[in-house]
Order: sequence, then structure tokens, then C-alpha cells
Amino acid sequence: MSHGSEGPRPFRLIPVIDLRHGRVVRARAGERDAYAPIDTPLARGSKPADIARGLLEAVGGNRLYVADLDAIMDGTDPDRASLEAVARACPGVTLWVDAGFSDLSGLERFVRSGLGHPVIGSESQRDAALVRALGDRAVLSLDSRGEARLGPDALHDDAETWPQEVIVMTLARVGTGTGPDLLGISRAVALGENRRIYAAGGVRGPEDVARLREAGAAGALVASAIHNGRLR
Repeated sequence: MSHGSEGPRPFRLIPVIDLRHGRVVRARAGERDAYAPIDTPLARGSKPADIARGLLEAVGGNRLYVADLDAIMDGTDPDRASLEAVARACPGVTLWVDAGFSDLSGLERFVRSGLGHPVIGSESQRDAALVRALGDRAVLSLDSRGEARLGPDALHDDAETWPQEVIVMTLARVGTGTGPDLLGISRAVALGENRRIYAAGGVRGPEDVARLREAGAAGALVASAIHNGRLR
């Protein structure tokens, strides 16, 4: 993979918060109905702004991934109050927001709000139209649960539909400490050519980060390994 005269891009650690009913919850294995409010040494309570600030202070960086579970699961509008609170608490940080976007009008409305950079989850799509329409204005999340790929096969198989930044989201590994999906990452890196591929789910610590680097990943979305101190 060539990056021209820029040299290799740095590996990005992108902290993650999962929102449910205005609080940050602890994600585990993609069983969203069972997620409970988070308990972490990084902050008191489970307010989104406090957790976001604690995560970013722990690992640095200027991106934060936000999964709005109410919007993803129930089809509600994005949690504007929580997103605004996080943005105020973390100035200069770009929010990657997955709010179950499935139609162009709703997604365009979110883009105009200026609350973050939208993430289009394959699990919420019927076809590749929305991903094609947004192009590089969005991040694509290729979602899977176990061996099952979620959403249209075209999104998983046809890299021509992919924007420049793509997440390989293995929901069954989230919060389980079972290690990242190195095979899935390697496949996406090969298929995506010069696109930036990010791992999500199962990252345990520095050893996994090293393996992901070797596999060609541009970064990883992480929560548990930051909360438990393995990645700081």
C-alpha cells in the first residue's frame, strides 16, 4: 500500500461510546438489550460528556466514535442533546456517529446539523444506494455477527461502493476480549486497496494493535481496553 510522499499514516486509536437513553452503556457481544450503564475509573457516573472526555484524555486523538443505540434499535432521531454535550466537552474532536441511518433525507439532515461525521452501518441498509450517495462524506461500517454478515452482500463484496474510510465491525467480539477479526481486516485491506480500514471489536491491548498494524489496518475502535487500562 503506497501513501505517496506522505509516508505511512499513523495508526489511530478511536475511543468508543455507546449511548442508550442519554447514558453511556457497557457494550458486550452486540447484545444491546442487555447493556447496562458503564462503570469506569475514567469518570464518575455515565454521562456521555464525562465518559468521552475521560476516554480521550486516556489515549489522545481527535476522533470519537458514538453509537446511538436508541436510533439504531428503535429508529428514533439522533440523540442531539448528548452529541452536543460531547462536542462541548471535547472541542476539536470529530465525532463519528452511527445513528442507524437508512434514508438519504435523514442522513442529509444530520450532516447539515454539524453534529458529526455520519457512519453508515451495513446492518441498517437495504442496498448500497445510501453509501453511494454519500461517498466520502460518510464512513462505512461493514457489520457482522459471528459468521453472519449484516446488510447487503454488495456492501461487503464490492469495494467500488466503499468510501475512503471503512470500519470492519465484528459485533460478537465487542467487549469480550477475544481479539480482533484479523482475517476480516486482512480481507478488507486487500479488497479496499488504498482505503483506510479500521477494526472494531475484541481489541485487548498493545499486542492486538501490533497485529492489526501488520494486517494493514489504519486504526481501531476501542472501549474496554481503554477503560481497563490496557491501552493508555
